Amino acid sequence: MSRNLLDAETSPYLLLHKDNPVHWRAWNEDALLEAQQQNKPILLSIGYTACHWCHVMNEESFTDAETAAVMNELFVNIKVDREERPDLDQIYQTAAQALGKQGGWPLTMFLTPQGEPFFAGTYYPREERYGQPAFVRVLNEAARIWHEQPEPVANTINRVQEVYANLWGRDLRGKLDGTLLDNAAMAVARRFDIFYGGVSGAPKFPSFGLTELLWRAYLRTGVEQFQQLTNQTLVNICLGGIYDHVGGGLHRYSVDERWLVPHFEKMLYDNAQFIDMLTLLWQHNRTPLYKARVEETVAWLLREMMVEQGFAAALDADSEGQEGKYYVWSEAEIDAALAGTFAQRFKSTYTVSREGNWEGHNILARMGENSSFPLPDADETLLTRQRELLLAARQKRVPPMRDDKVLADWNGMTIAALANAGAVFRKTEWTTAAIRAFDFVARALGDGDRLYHSWRNGKRQHTGFADDYAHMARAALTLWETTGDRRYLERAQGWIHVLNDHFWDAQNSGYFFTADDSDPLIVRSRMVYDQATPSANGVLVGVLARLHLATWSNAYRDRCNALIDAFSGEPARAFASMASYLCGLEVVLTGLQIVIVGPVTNPKTHELVSAVMGRSLPNRTLVVADPAENFSESHPAYGKRMENGQPTAYICQQATCSAPITNPVTLSQVLQLPQRAAGRA
Repeated sequence: MSRNLLDAETSPYLLLHKDNPVHWRAWNEDALLEAQQQNKPILLSIGYTACHWCHVMNEESFTDAETAAVMNELFVNIKVDREERPDLDQIYQTAAQALGKQGGWPLTMFLTPQGEPFFAGTYYPREERYGQPAFVRVLNEAARIWHEQPEPVANTINRVQEVYANLWGRDLRGKLDGTLLDNAAMAVARRFDIFYGGVSGAPKFPSFGLTELLWRAYLRTGVEQFQQLTNQTLVNICLGGIYDHVGGGLHRYSVDERWLVPHFEKMLYDNAQFIDMLTLLWQHNRTPLYKARVEETVAWLLREMMVEQGFAAALDADSEGQEGKYYVWSEAEIDAALAGTFAQRFKSTYTVSREGNWEGHNILARMGENSSFPLPDADETLLTRQRELLLAARQKRVPPMRDDKVLADWNGMTIAALANAGAVFRKTEWTTAAIRAFDFVARALGDGDRLYHSWRNGKRQHTGFADDYAHMARAALTLWETTGDRRYLERAQGWIHVLNDHFWDAQNSGYFFTADDSDPLIVRSRMVYDQATPSANGVLVGVLARLHLATWSNAYRDRCNALIDAFSGEPARAFASMASYLCGLEVVLTGLQIVIVGPVTNPKTHELVSAVMGRSLPNRTLVVADPAENFSESHPAYGKRMENGQPTAYICQQATCSAPITNPVTLSQVLQLPQRAAGRA
C-alpha cells in the first residue's frame, strides 16, 4: 500500500495522524500480512490522545516529509491507540522493559513481520537532543540490525519470550501467610511520604489502590498511623494543583512531590477512583473537603465528559500547542475575571502572585497559610462564586481535545463510583446517571453476554478484554446493592460466565487478558499486577467473593478460591503492585454480608440502607431482599424474616448472622465496630 489508511478509523488518537505523510496502518491482519509479503520489519508506535510527548513526536517527525519517507521505505508502519488496544500495549510495554527501556508513551517498537519485538524505544526527537539520537538515525539503525544481524535479532526475540513466559506463563501459586494483609500495609506505609502523602518521590501519582490498602489497614487494626497517611495523601491531593479547583476533576499526576504541578491531562479512570476513595473516607470521618471534591468532580463528569449517556475517556493536556495553557492563569487574568468581587481574597487563598508558581503562570492551589479548608461560610460562598466566574472565563479559551471514545472498563469504574456515591450522599441524580451509563454501555458495547471494548460515533471496536468484564461486573453489583434491582445481579453473573468460558487459564488458573476466540497475538498475557487501573484478576477476587455472598453458590466460592490460589505466591514479593488483589482477599477473609429484609418501597427499608451507606465498610456485601423472597437453605440468612412486621437487618459473617436489628441507629452503631477476618470463602 502507498498511503495512510488511518482515515477509516474511529479512534481520535489515530485520526490525529490520518494526514501524516507516513503510510500508517492500524493493527490488523492485513498490516501484518503486508509486512510478511514484503519481508519488511514493522515500526509500531503506541500512544494516546492525552499524551503530551505523543503530540510532540507527531509534530516533529510524523508530519515531516523527509522522516516519513525513511519510515515508508524501511518499514510497515502501524499506529496503535493504547486505550483501544490495551492488549497490544501490555505486550509491547513488557517487551520494552525486557529490552532495558523504561517504557511509557509514545512507545516506539521495532518488530519482525510476525510481530516479535527486537528493538525498543519511546520518544525520539527529530534532531539529536536531550541526550537522545535523532529519530532518522534510529530508523536506519533498526533496519540495519534487522537485515544484517539475524542471530542477535533471534536472541533478542528469545529473551523477550522468556520474560513473557516467566511473567505470564509461570505457575505463581504459593502459600499465603495469615499476616499478609498487615505486613503488606506496613510495607506500603514505609514507602509513603509522611509530609505530603503518596508514594515518596517525584513524579507522584495518586496510587489510589495503595491508599485504599492503608485505609483498610486502619479500619482493620485501628493503628492511627494508617489513617494519618491516608488523610495526608487525600487532603494534599484535594488542595494541591493536581486538582482542578476551577472546573473540578483530577489531573493524571504531579511532577513534584508536593502535588503542585500536574501533568495536565485528565483521565476518566483516575477520577472514578478519586470519587470512590473520597467517598470511602467520608463515610468514616465526614470531612467536608472530601464531600466538596466529590460533588465538584461529579459535576465535571456530567458537564464535560458525557458522550450520549456514557463517559469519554480523557481530556488532553495541551491546547493551542501548549501543555496546561487552558488551566493556568496570570494575575492580570484573575483580576479581570474577578473584578468587583474582592479578588485579593481569592488570590490569597489560591496562592496567586504576579510571578506565578509555574513558568510565569499560576497553577491554582490551596496550599498557603491562608488556604485552610473550610474557611468561614461567608468566605467559602465568595470563593465558590469566584470559581464560577473563572470557569465562565476559562470556557472562552480554546479547550483541550476530548478523547470521546467510550471504553467499557473505564465506564464500569465510573458507573460503580457514581452509583456508590449517589447512595452514600443521597444524590438520586448521580444514581440515575450511573443507571443510564450502564444501560448505554450494555446496549452499545454489548452483544448478548459478550462485550466490546470501545465505542465511538455509533461504531464499536475490538472484542472485550478481561478488564471490561471485571469492571462492568463490579458496576453491576454496585447498582444491584444500591437499587435492589436483580437485573444487575443477573447481568454480573452473565459476564462472569463469559469470563469462565473464554478467559480462564485451565493450566495455571487465573484469567487471561484476552479471550480464547479473539485475534491471536504473539502471547496471551495473564496479569495480576495493577497498572494505571486495577487488574482484572485483582478486581475479580472481590467480585466473585461478593457473588458468592449474594447467592451462596459454591461455583463462585470455588472459582474465587482458585483465583486467589493462582497468584498466591506473589503478594509477599510484589505487594506494591497487587493492591486490588489484596483488597479482594480481605473481602473473602472478612465474609461480611448485611441482609436487609423489607419492601424496597418502604421508607424504613431505606433508613436501614442509609445506615449501612453511612459507614466505611469496604468489605461489605449488601443484600436488600423483599419479604416474599426466599434464600436457599444453605444461605446464612435462610428463614430470616421481618421482625414484628418491620424491615429488619441481619449482619452475617461466614455462616452466622446477628440478631435482628430494626433500628437504623442501632445498626449504624453496630457497624462502627471493626469486622475481623474470619477465613476463606
